[in-house]
Amino acid sequence: MSGVKIYRVKGRMLLSHDKFPEWREFTVEVRALKESDAIEKVYSELGSRHKLKRHHVKISSVSEIPLEQAESTYVLNIEGLKGWDRP
Repeated sequence: MSGVKIYRVKGRMLLSHDKFPEWREFTVEVRALKESDAIEKVYSELGSRHKLKRHHVKISSVSEIPLEQAESTYVLNIEGLKGWDRP
C-alpha cells in the first residue's frame, strides 16, 4: 500500500464566464494517493470556491513533488501532524 503523496496541479480557469470572461492561471498543491485523485480534488475545490463547472477548468500539468518543495501552508501543516498513524 502506497502512502499519500503531494501533487502540484497547474492550469487555467475561466472566471466571470457570463459577463467579462477571463482565463486565469492557477497552481494548487493537494495531497492524494494517485494523480487522478489529485485532479478530482482540484475540480472539487475550484468548483466549490469559484462556482466553476469542470469545462471551465483546463489542467495543463500534474506533477508529484517532495515535501521540501511544497509551498502551500495547508499541505505543510497537514504533513506536520503527528499521532494520526494507525499501528
